[in-house]
Amino acid sequence: MNVLTLKHATIRYGRLTAVDGVSLELRKGETLGLVGESGCGKSSLARAIAGLQPLAGGSLCVEDGLRADDTGQRPVDRRSKIQLLFQDPGASLSPRMTVQSLLAEPLKIRRRHNPQNWERIVTLARSIGLGDQLLERYPHQLSGGQARRVALVRALATEPSTIVADEPTAGLDISVQGDLLNLLRALRGPLGLSYLLISHNLNVVGRVTDRVAVMYLGQIVETGPTAELFNAPAHPYTQALFSANLTLDSARRRERRLLKGEVPSASNPPSGCRFHKRCPVAQAVCASQIPRLRPGQNDRSVACHFPLAIASANSSQAISG
Repeated sequence: MNVLTLKHATIRYGRLTAVDGVSLELRKGETLGLVGESGCGKSSLARAIAGLQPLAGGSLCVEDGLRADDTGQRPVDRRSKIQLLFQDPGASLSPRMTVQSLLAEPLKIRRRHNPQNWERIVTLARSIGLGDQLLERYPHQLSGGQARRVALVRALATEPSTIVADEPTAGLDISVQGDLLNLLRALRGPLGLSYLLISHNLNVVGRVTDRVAVMYLGQIVETGPTAELFNAPAHPYTQALFSANLTLDSARRRERRLLKGEVPSASNPPSGCRFHKRCPVAQAVCASQIPRLRPGQNDRSVACHFPLAIASANSSQAISG
C-alpha cells in the first residue's frame, strides 16, 4: 500500500521548471531516500508534498486516495497526514514562543488541544529526551539536537502517516546525527510512520533507507532498493554520484567517476536526456530522445537508453557463454 503517490508532478517558478514530470511512490512503513546535486529540485518536491508549494501539473494522492488538488476536504485536514521537517529547525521555530507553546500550536490550529492529546505530546517529548524543564525555554536556548527533537515532536502532534525530512542531520555532530537517525528509526514502527528522507549525505541514506530515488535536473533518473543501488548503480549519473561519496566502508568504496562539464541550467535544459552532455556512455540517440523511467527486475527503475548495470550483466553473460 502506498501512503503517497506522485504522478507526473511539475513545479514551476515563473519560467523556471524546478521539477519536471516526477512520478514517485512512498510505501507504508518504508523510508525512501531522495538524493541528487544541489538545485536538482529535491526541496521543491518536499515543499509540494507538504502542501507548501502548488503543483503546476500532475497529481499527488495520499493514502486514502485523496488528490492534493481535491477541494472536497479542507487543506488543513489533508496536510495533517503529511508533515515536513525543515532543513533548519531553528528557523522554523518562532523565537517568540516557548517550546510548550510551539508543541501546543498544531493542536490548537486543528482544534484538538485537550488534556488527553497534550499528555500524549508531553509523553512523546519525554520519551525522546526532552525533559519538562525544556518546555519553558525558547528556541535560542536549545542545542541543535534539541531543536530538531522539538521540531519532530511538533510534526508528530497531528499523528501524521508521513514525515518528509529535508536534510534532518545537516549541521549536527556525528554523534548527534546517529542519535537522531536511531530515534527516527525507533519511532517508525510504533507510530506507523513512513519517511521521505532528503539528504546530500549518502552515508546517512545508505544506513537508514529501504529504497532510494536519484534526481537530476528536476527528473527522477533511477529508483531501487538501497543496497542494490549502492552496489550496482544502473544510471551513469548514479554511478558518478555514489563514486564521489566518502565512506569508511570498504565494500562501498568505488573508483571515482569524474563528470565533464557543468550542470546545465534548469531554465534551459538540454534536449533528449538531460544528462547526455556529461555522460561518459552517451550516444546520438541520447541527444534526441528523452529516456523514460522504465521498471526492471528487483523493484528497480532507470531512465537511461544504455543502463550500466544491464550492460555489465549482458557482458558477463556473453563472456561466460
